Amino acid sequence: MMRARLTYVPLEVADQFGDFIIQRDEQVLDAVKARTRDFSTLSLIKLLYQLRGNPMTFSDLYSKSKIRMKKSFLNYLHLCVDYNFIKKEAVGPNMIYTITDKGRTMLNLFMQKSN
Repeated sequence: MMRARLTYVPLEVADQFGDFIIQRDEQVLDAVKARTRDFSTLSLIKLLYQLRGNPMTFSDLYSKSKIRMKKSFLNYLHLCVDYNFIKKEAVGPNMIYTITDKGRTMLNLFMQKSN
């Protein structure tokens, strides 16, 4: 059995993927502090969801995903890149991250359940 974890979830992600939320706590700006289940899947969704509209720099993706621990963020980001859910491309001094078709399919699998 998976242990519930306390984490910050972007408000829009929390609204869209309520199945992962066990209990909502306080709202902090554009995120909600919540007890969640299936933490790893939710972390992948948090990354993919941010990129669904347009590409982002590393810094933007890190801050908007609300994955607070940089080491965890890097682990999930590398997992997404390794499995071709996200592609990265150097543009000038920045690294730009974009969701791939495979990443969009992965995200849509979870979004369809909500609809």
